[in-house]
Amino acid sequence: MAKGLRAIKRKIRSMQSMKQMTKAMELVAAAKLKRAQLAAVAARPYAEKMREVISSIASGSDIRHPMLEAREIRRTGYLVLTSDRGLAGGYNANVLRLALSEIGRHASQDEYVVMVVGKKGREFFRRRKIPIAHEIVELPDSPSYLDIKSIAKAAVDGFIEEQYDELYLIYNEFRSALSQVPVKRRLLPLTEDNLGGHRAAYEYEPTPEEVLDALLPRYAETLIYSAILESKASEFGARMTAMGNANKNAGKMIDTLTLQYNRERQASITLQIAEIVGGANALK
Repeated sequence: MAKGLRAIKRKIRSMQSMKQMTKAMELVAAAKLKRAQLAAVAARPYAEKMREVISSIASGSDIRHPMLEAREIRRTGYLVLTSDRGLAGGYNANVLRLALSEIGRHASQDEYVVMVVGKKGREFFRRRKIPIAHEIVELPDSPSYLDIKSIAKAAVDGFIEEQYDELYLIYNEFRSALSQVPVKRRLLPLTEDNLGGHRAAYEYEPTPEEVLDALLPRYAETLIYSAILESKASEFGARMTAMGNANKNAGKMIDTLTLQYNRERQASITLQIAEIVGGANALK
């Protein structure tokens, strides 16, 4: 009986330690989520103004540019955004399931190119022997543009150099701390659907062609950066929710074990009293 009580007490202490840890992780994720949301919101006006200028140039002239022209689809590029760490519920599993579904539409590896952000995505594709053209891991919690420029530039250059004929972003779209939805967004080529129909009047110096050559790659890279910021917000939201649920479950387990411990202890005390009474009666 005593051994059983000690075992239950050890379990309670273990669950209490786990509850403290998950609560701390929940609070840390909540703080990081707020910063990530602010960063994602701050990046939007810059991308929007670039989109406005590019849309105006592209619609107001007969300028041709490889990033604006759809071509026959022989090969597709996928940039998949994941996290470096787990403990975030279904955050990584959901986006990787979507990526694998899209890749599965192709008949062979010659028909697609995979680029990945995050260790979880890298490990996932390596286990399945899927080649990774470019990767970036160990991003900080609040990544700067310079942190992601290498893979963003590689993704855009790959399209310009016709290594693939279209480029998709696959990531978790942030809706709220409780809702992160895996989505597939077509990034390149930039078409009327991507750019919208804004028509503002601008005067350009130097020529519109030179402005477009400079802005288009930077705009596409900015969209990738914005998606990474949103993905980070989704990660922290998912982790906060997962740790909150784990904290609640640990609390329920502690209550259950405490009840079990009290019952076992009561039974032990009752047994001891019965033995004392029985011994006293035997001495009469």
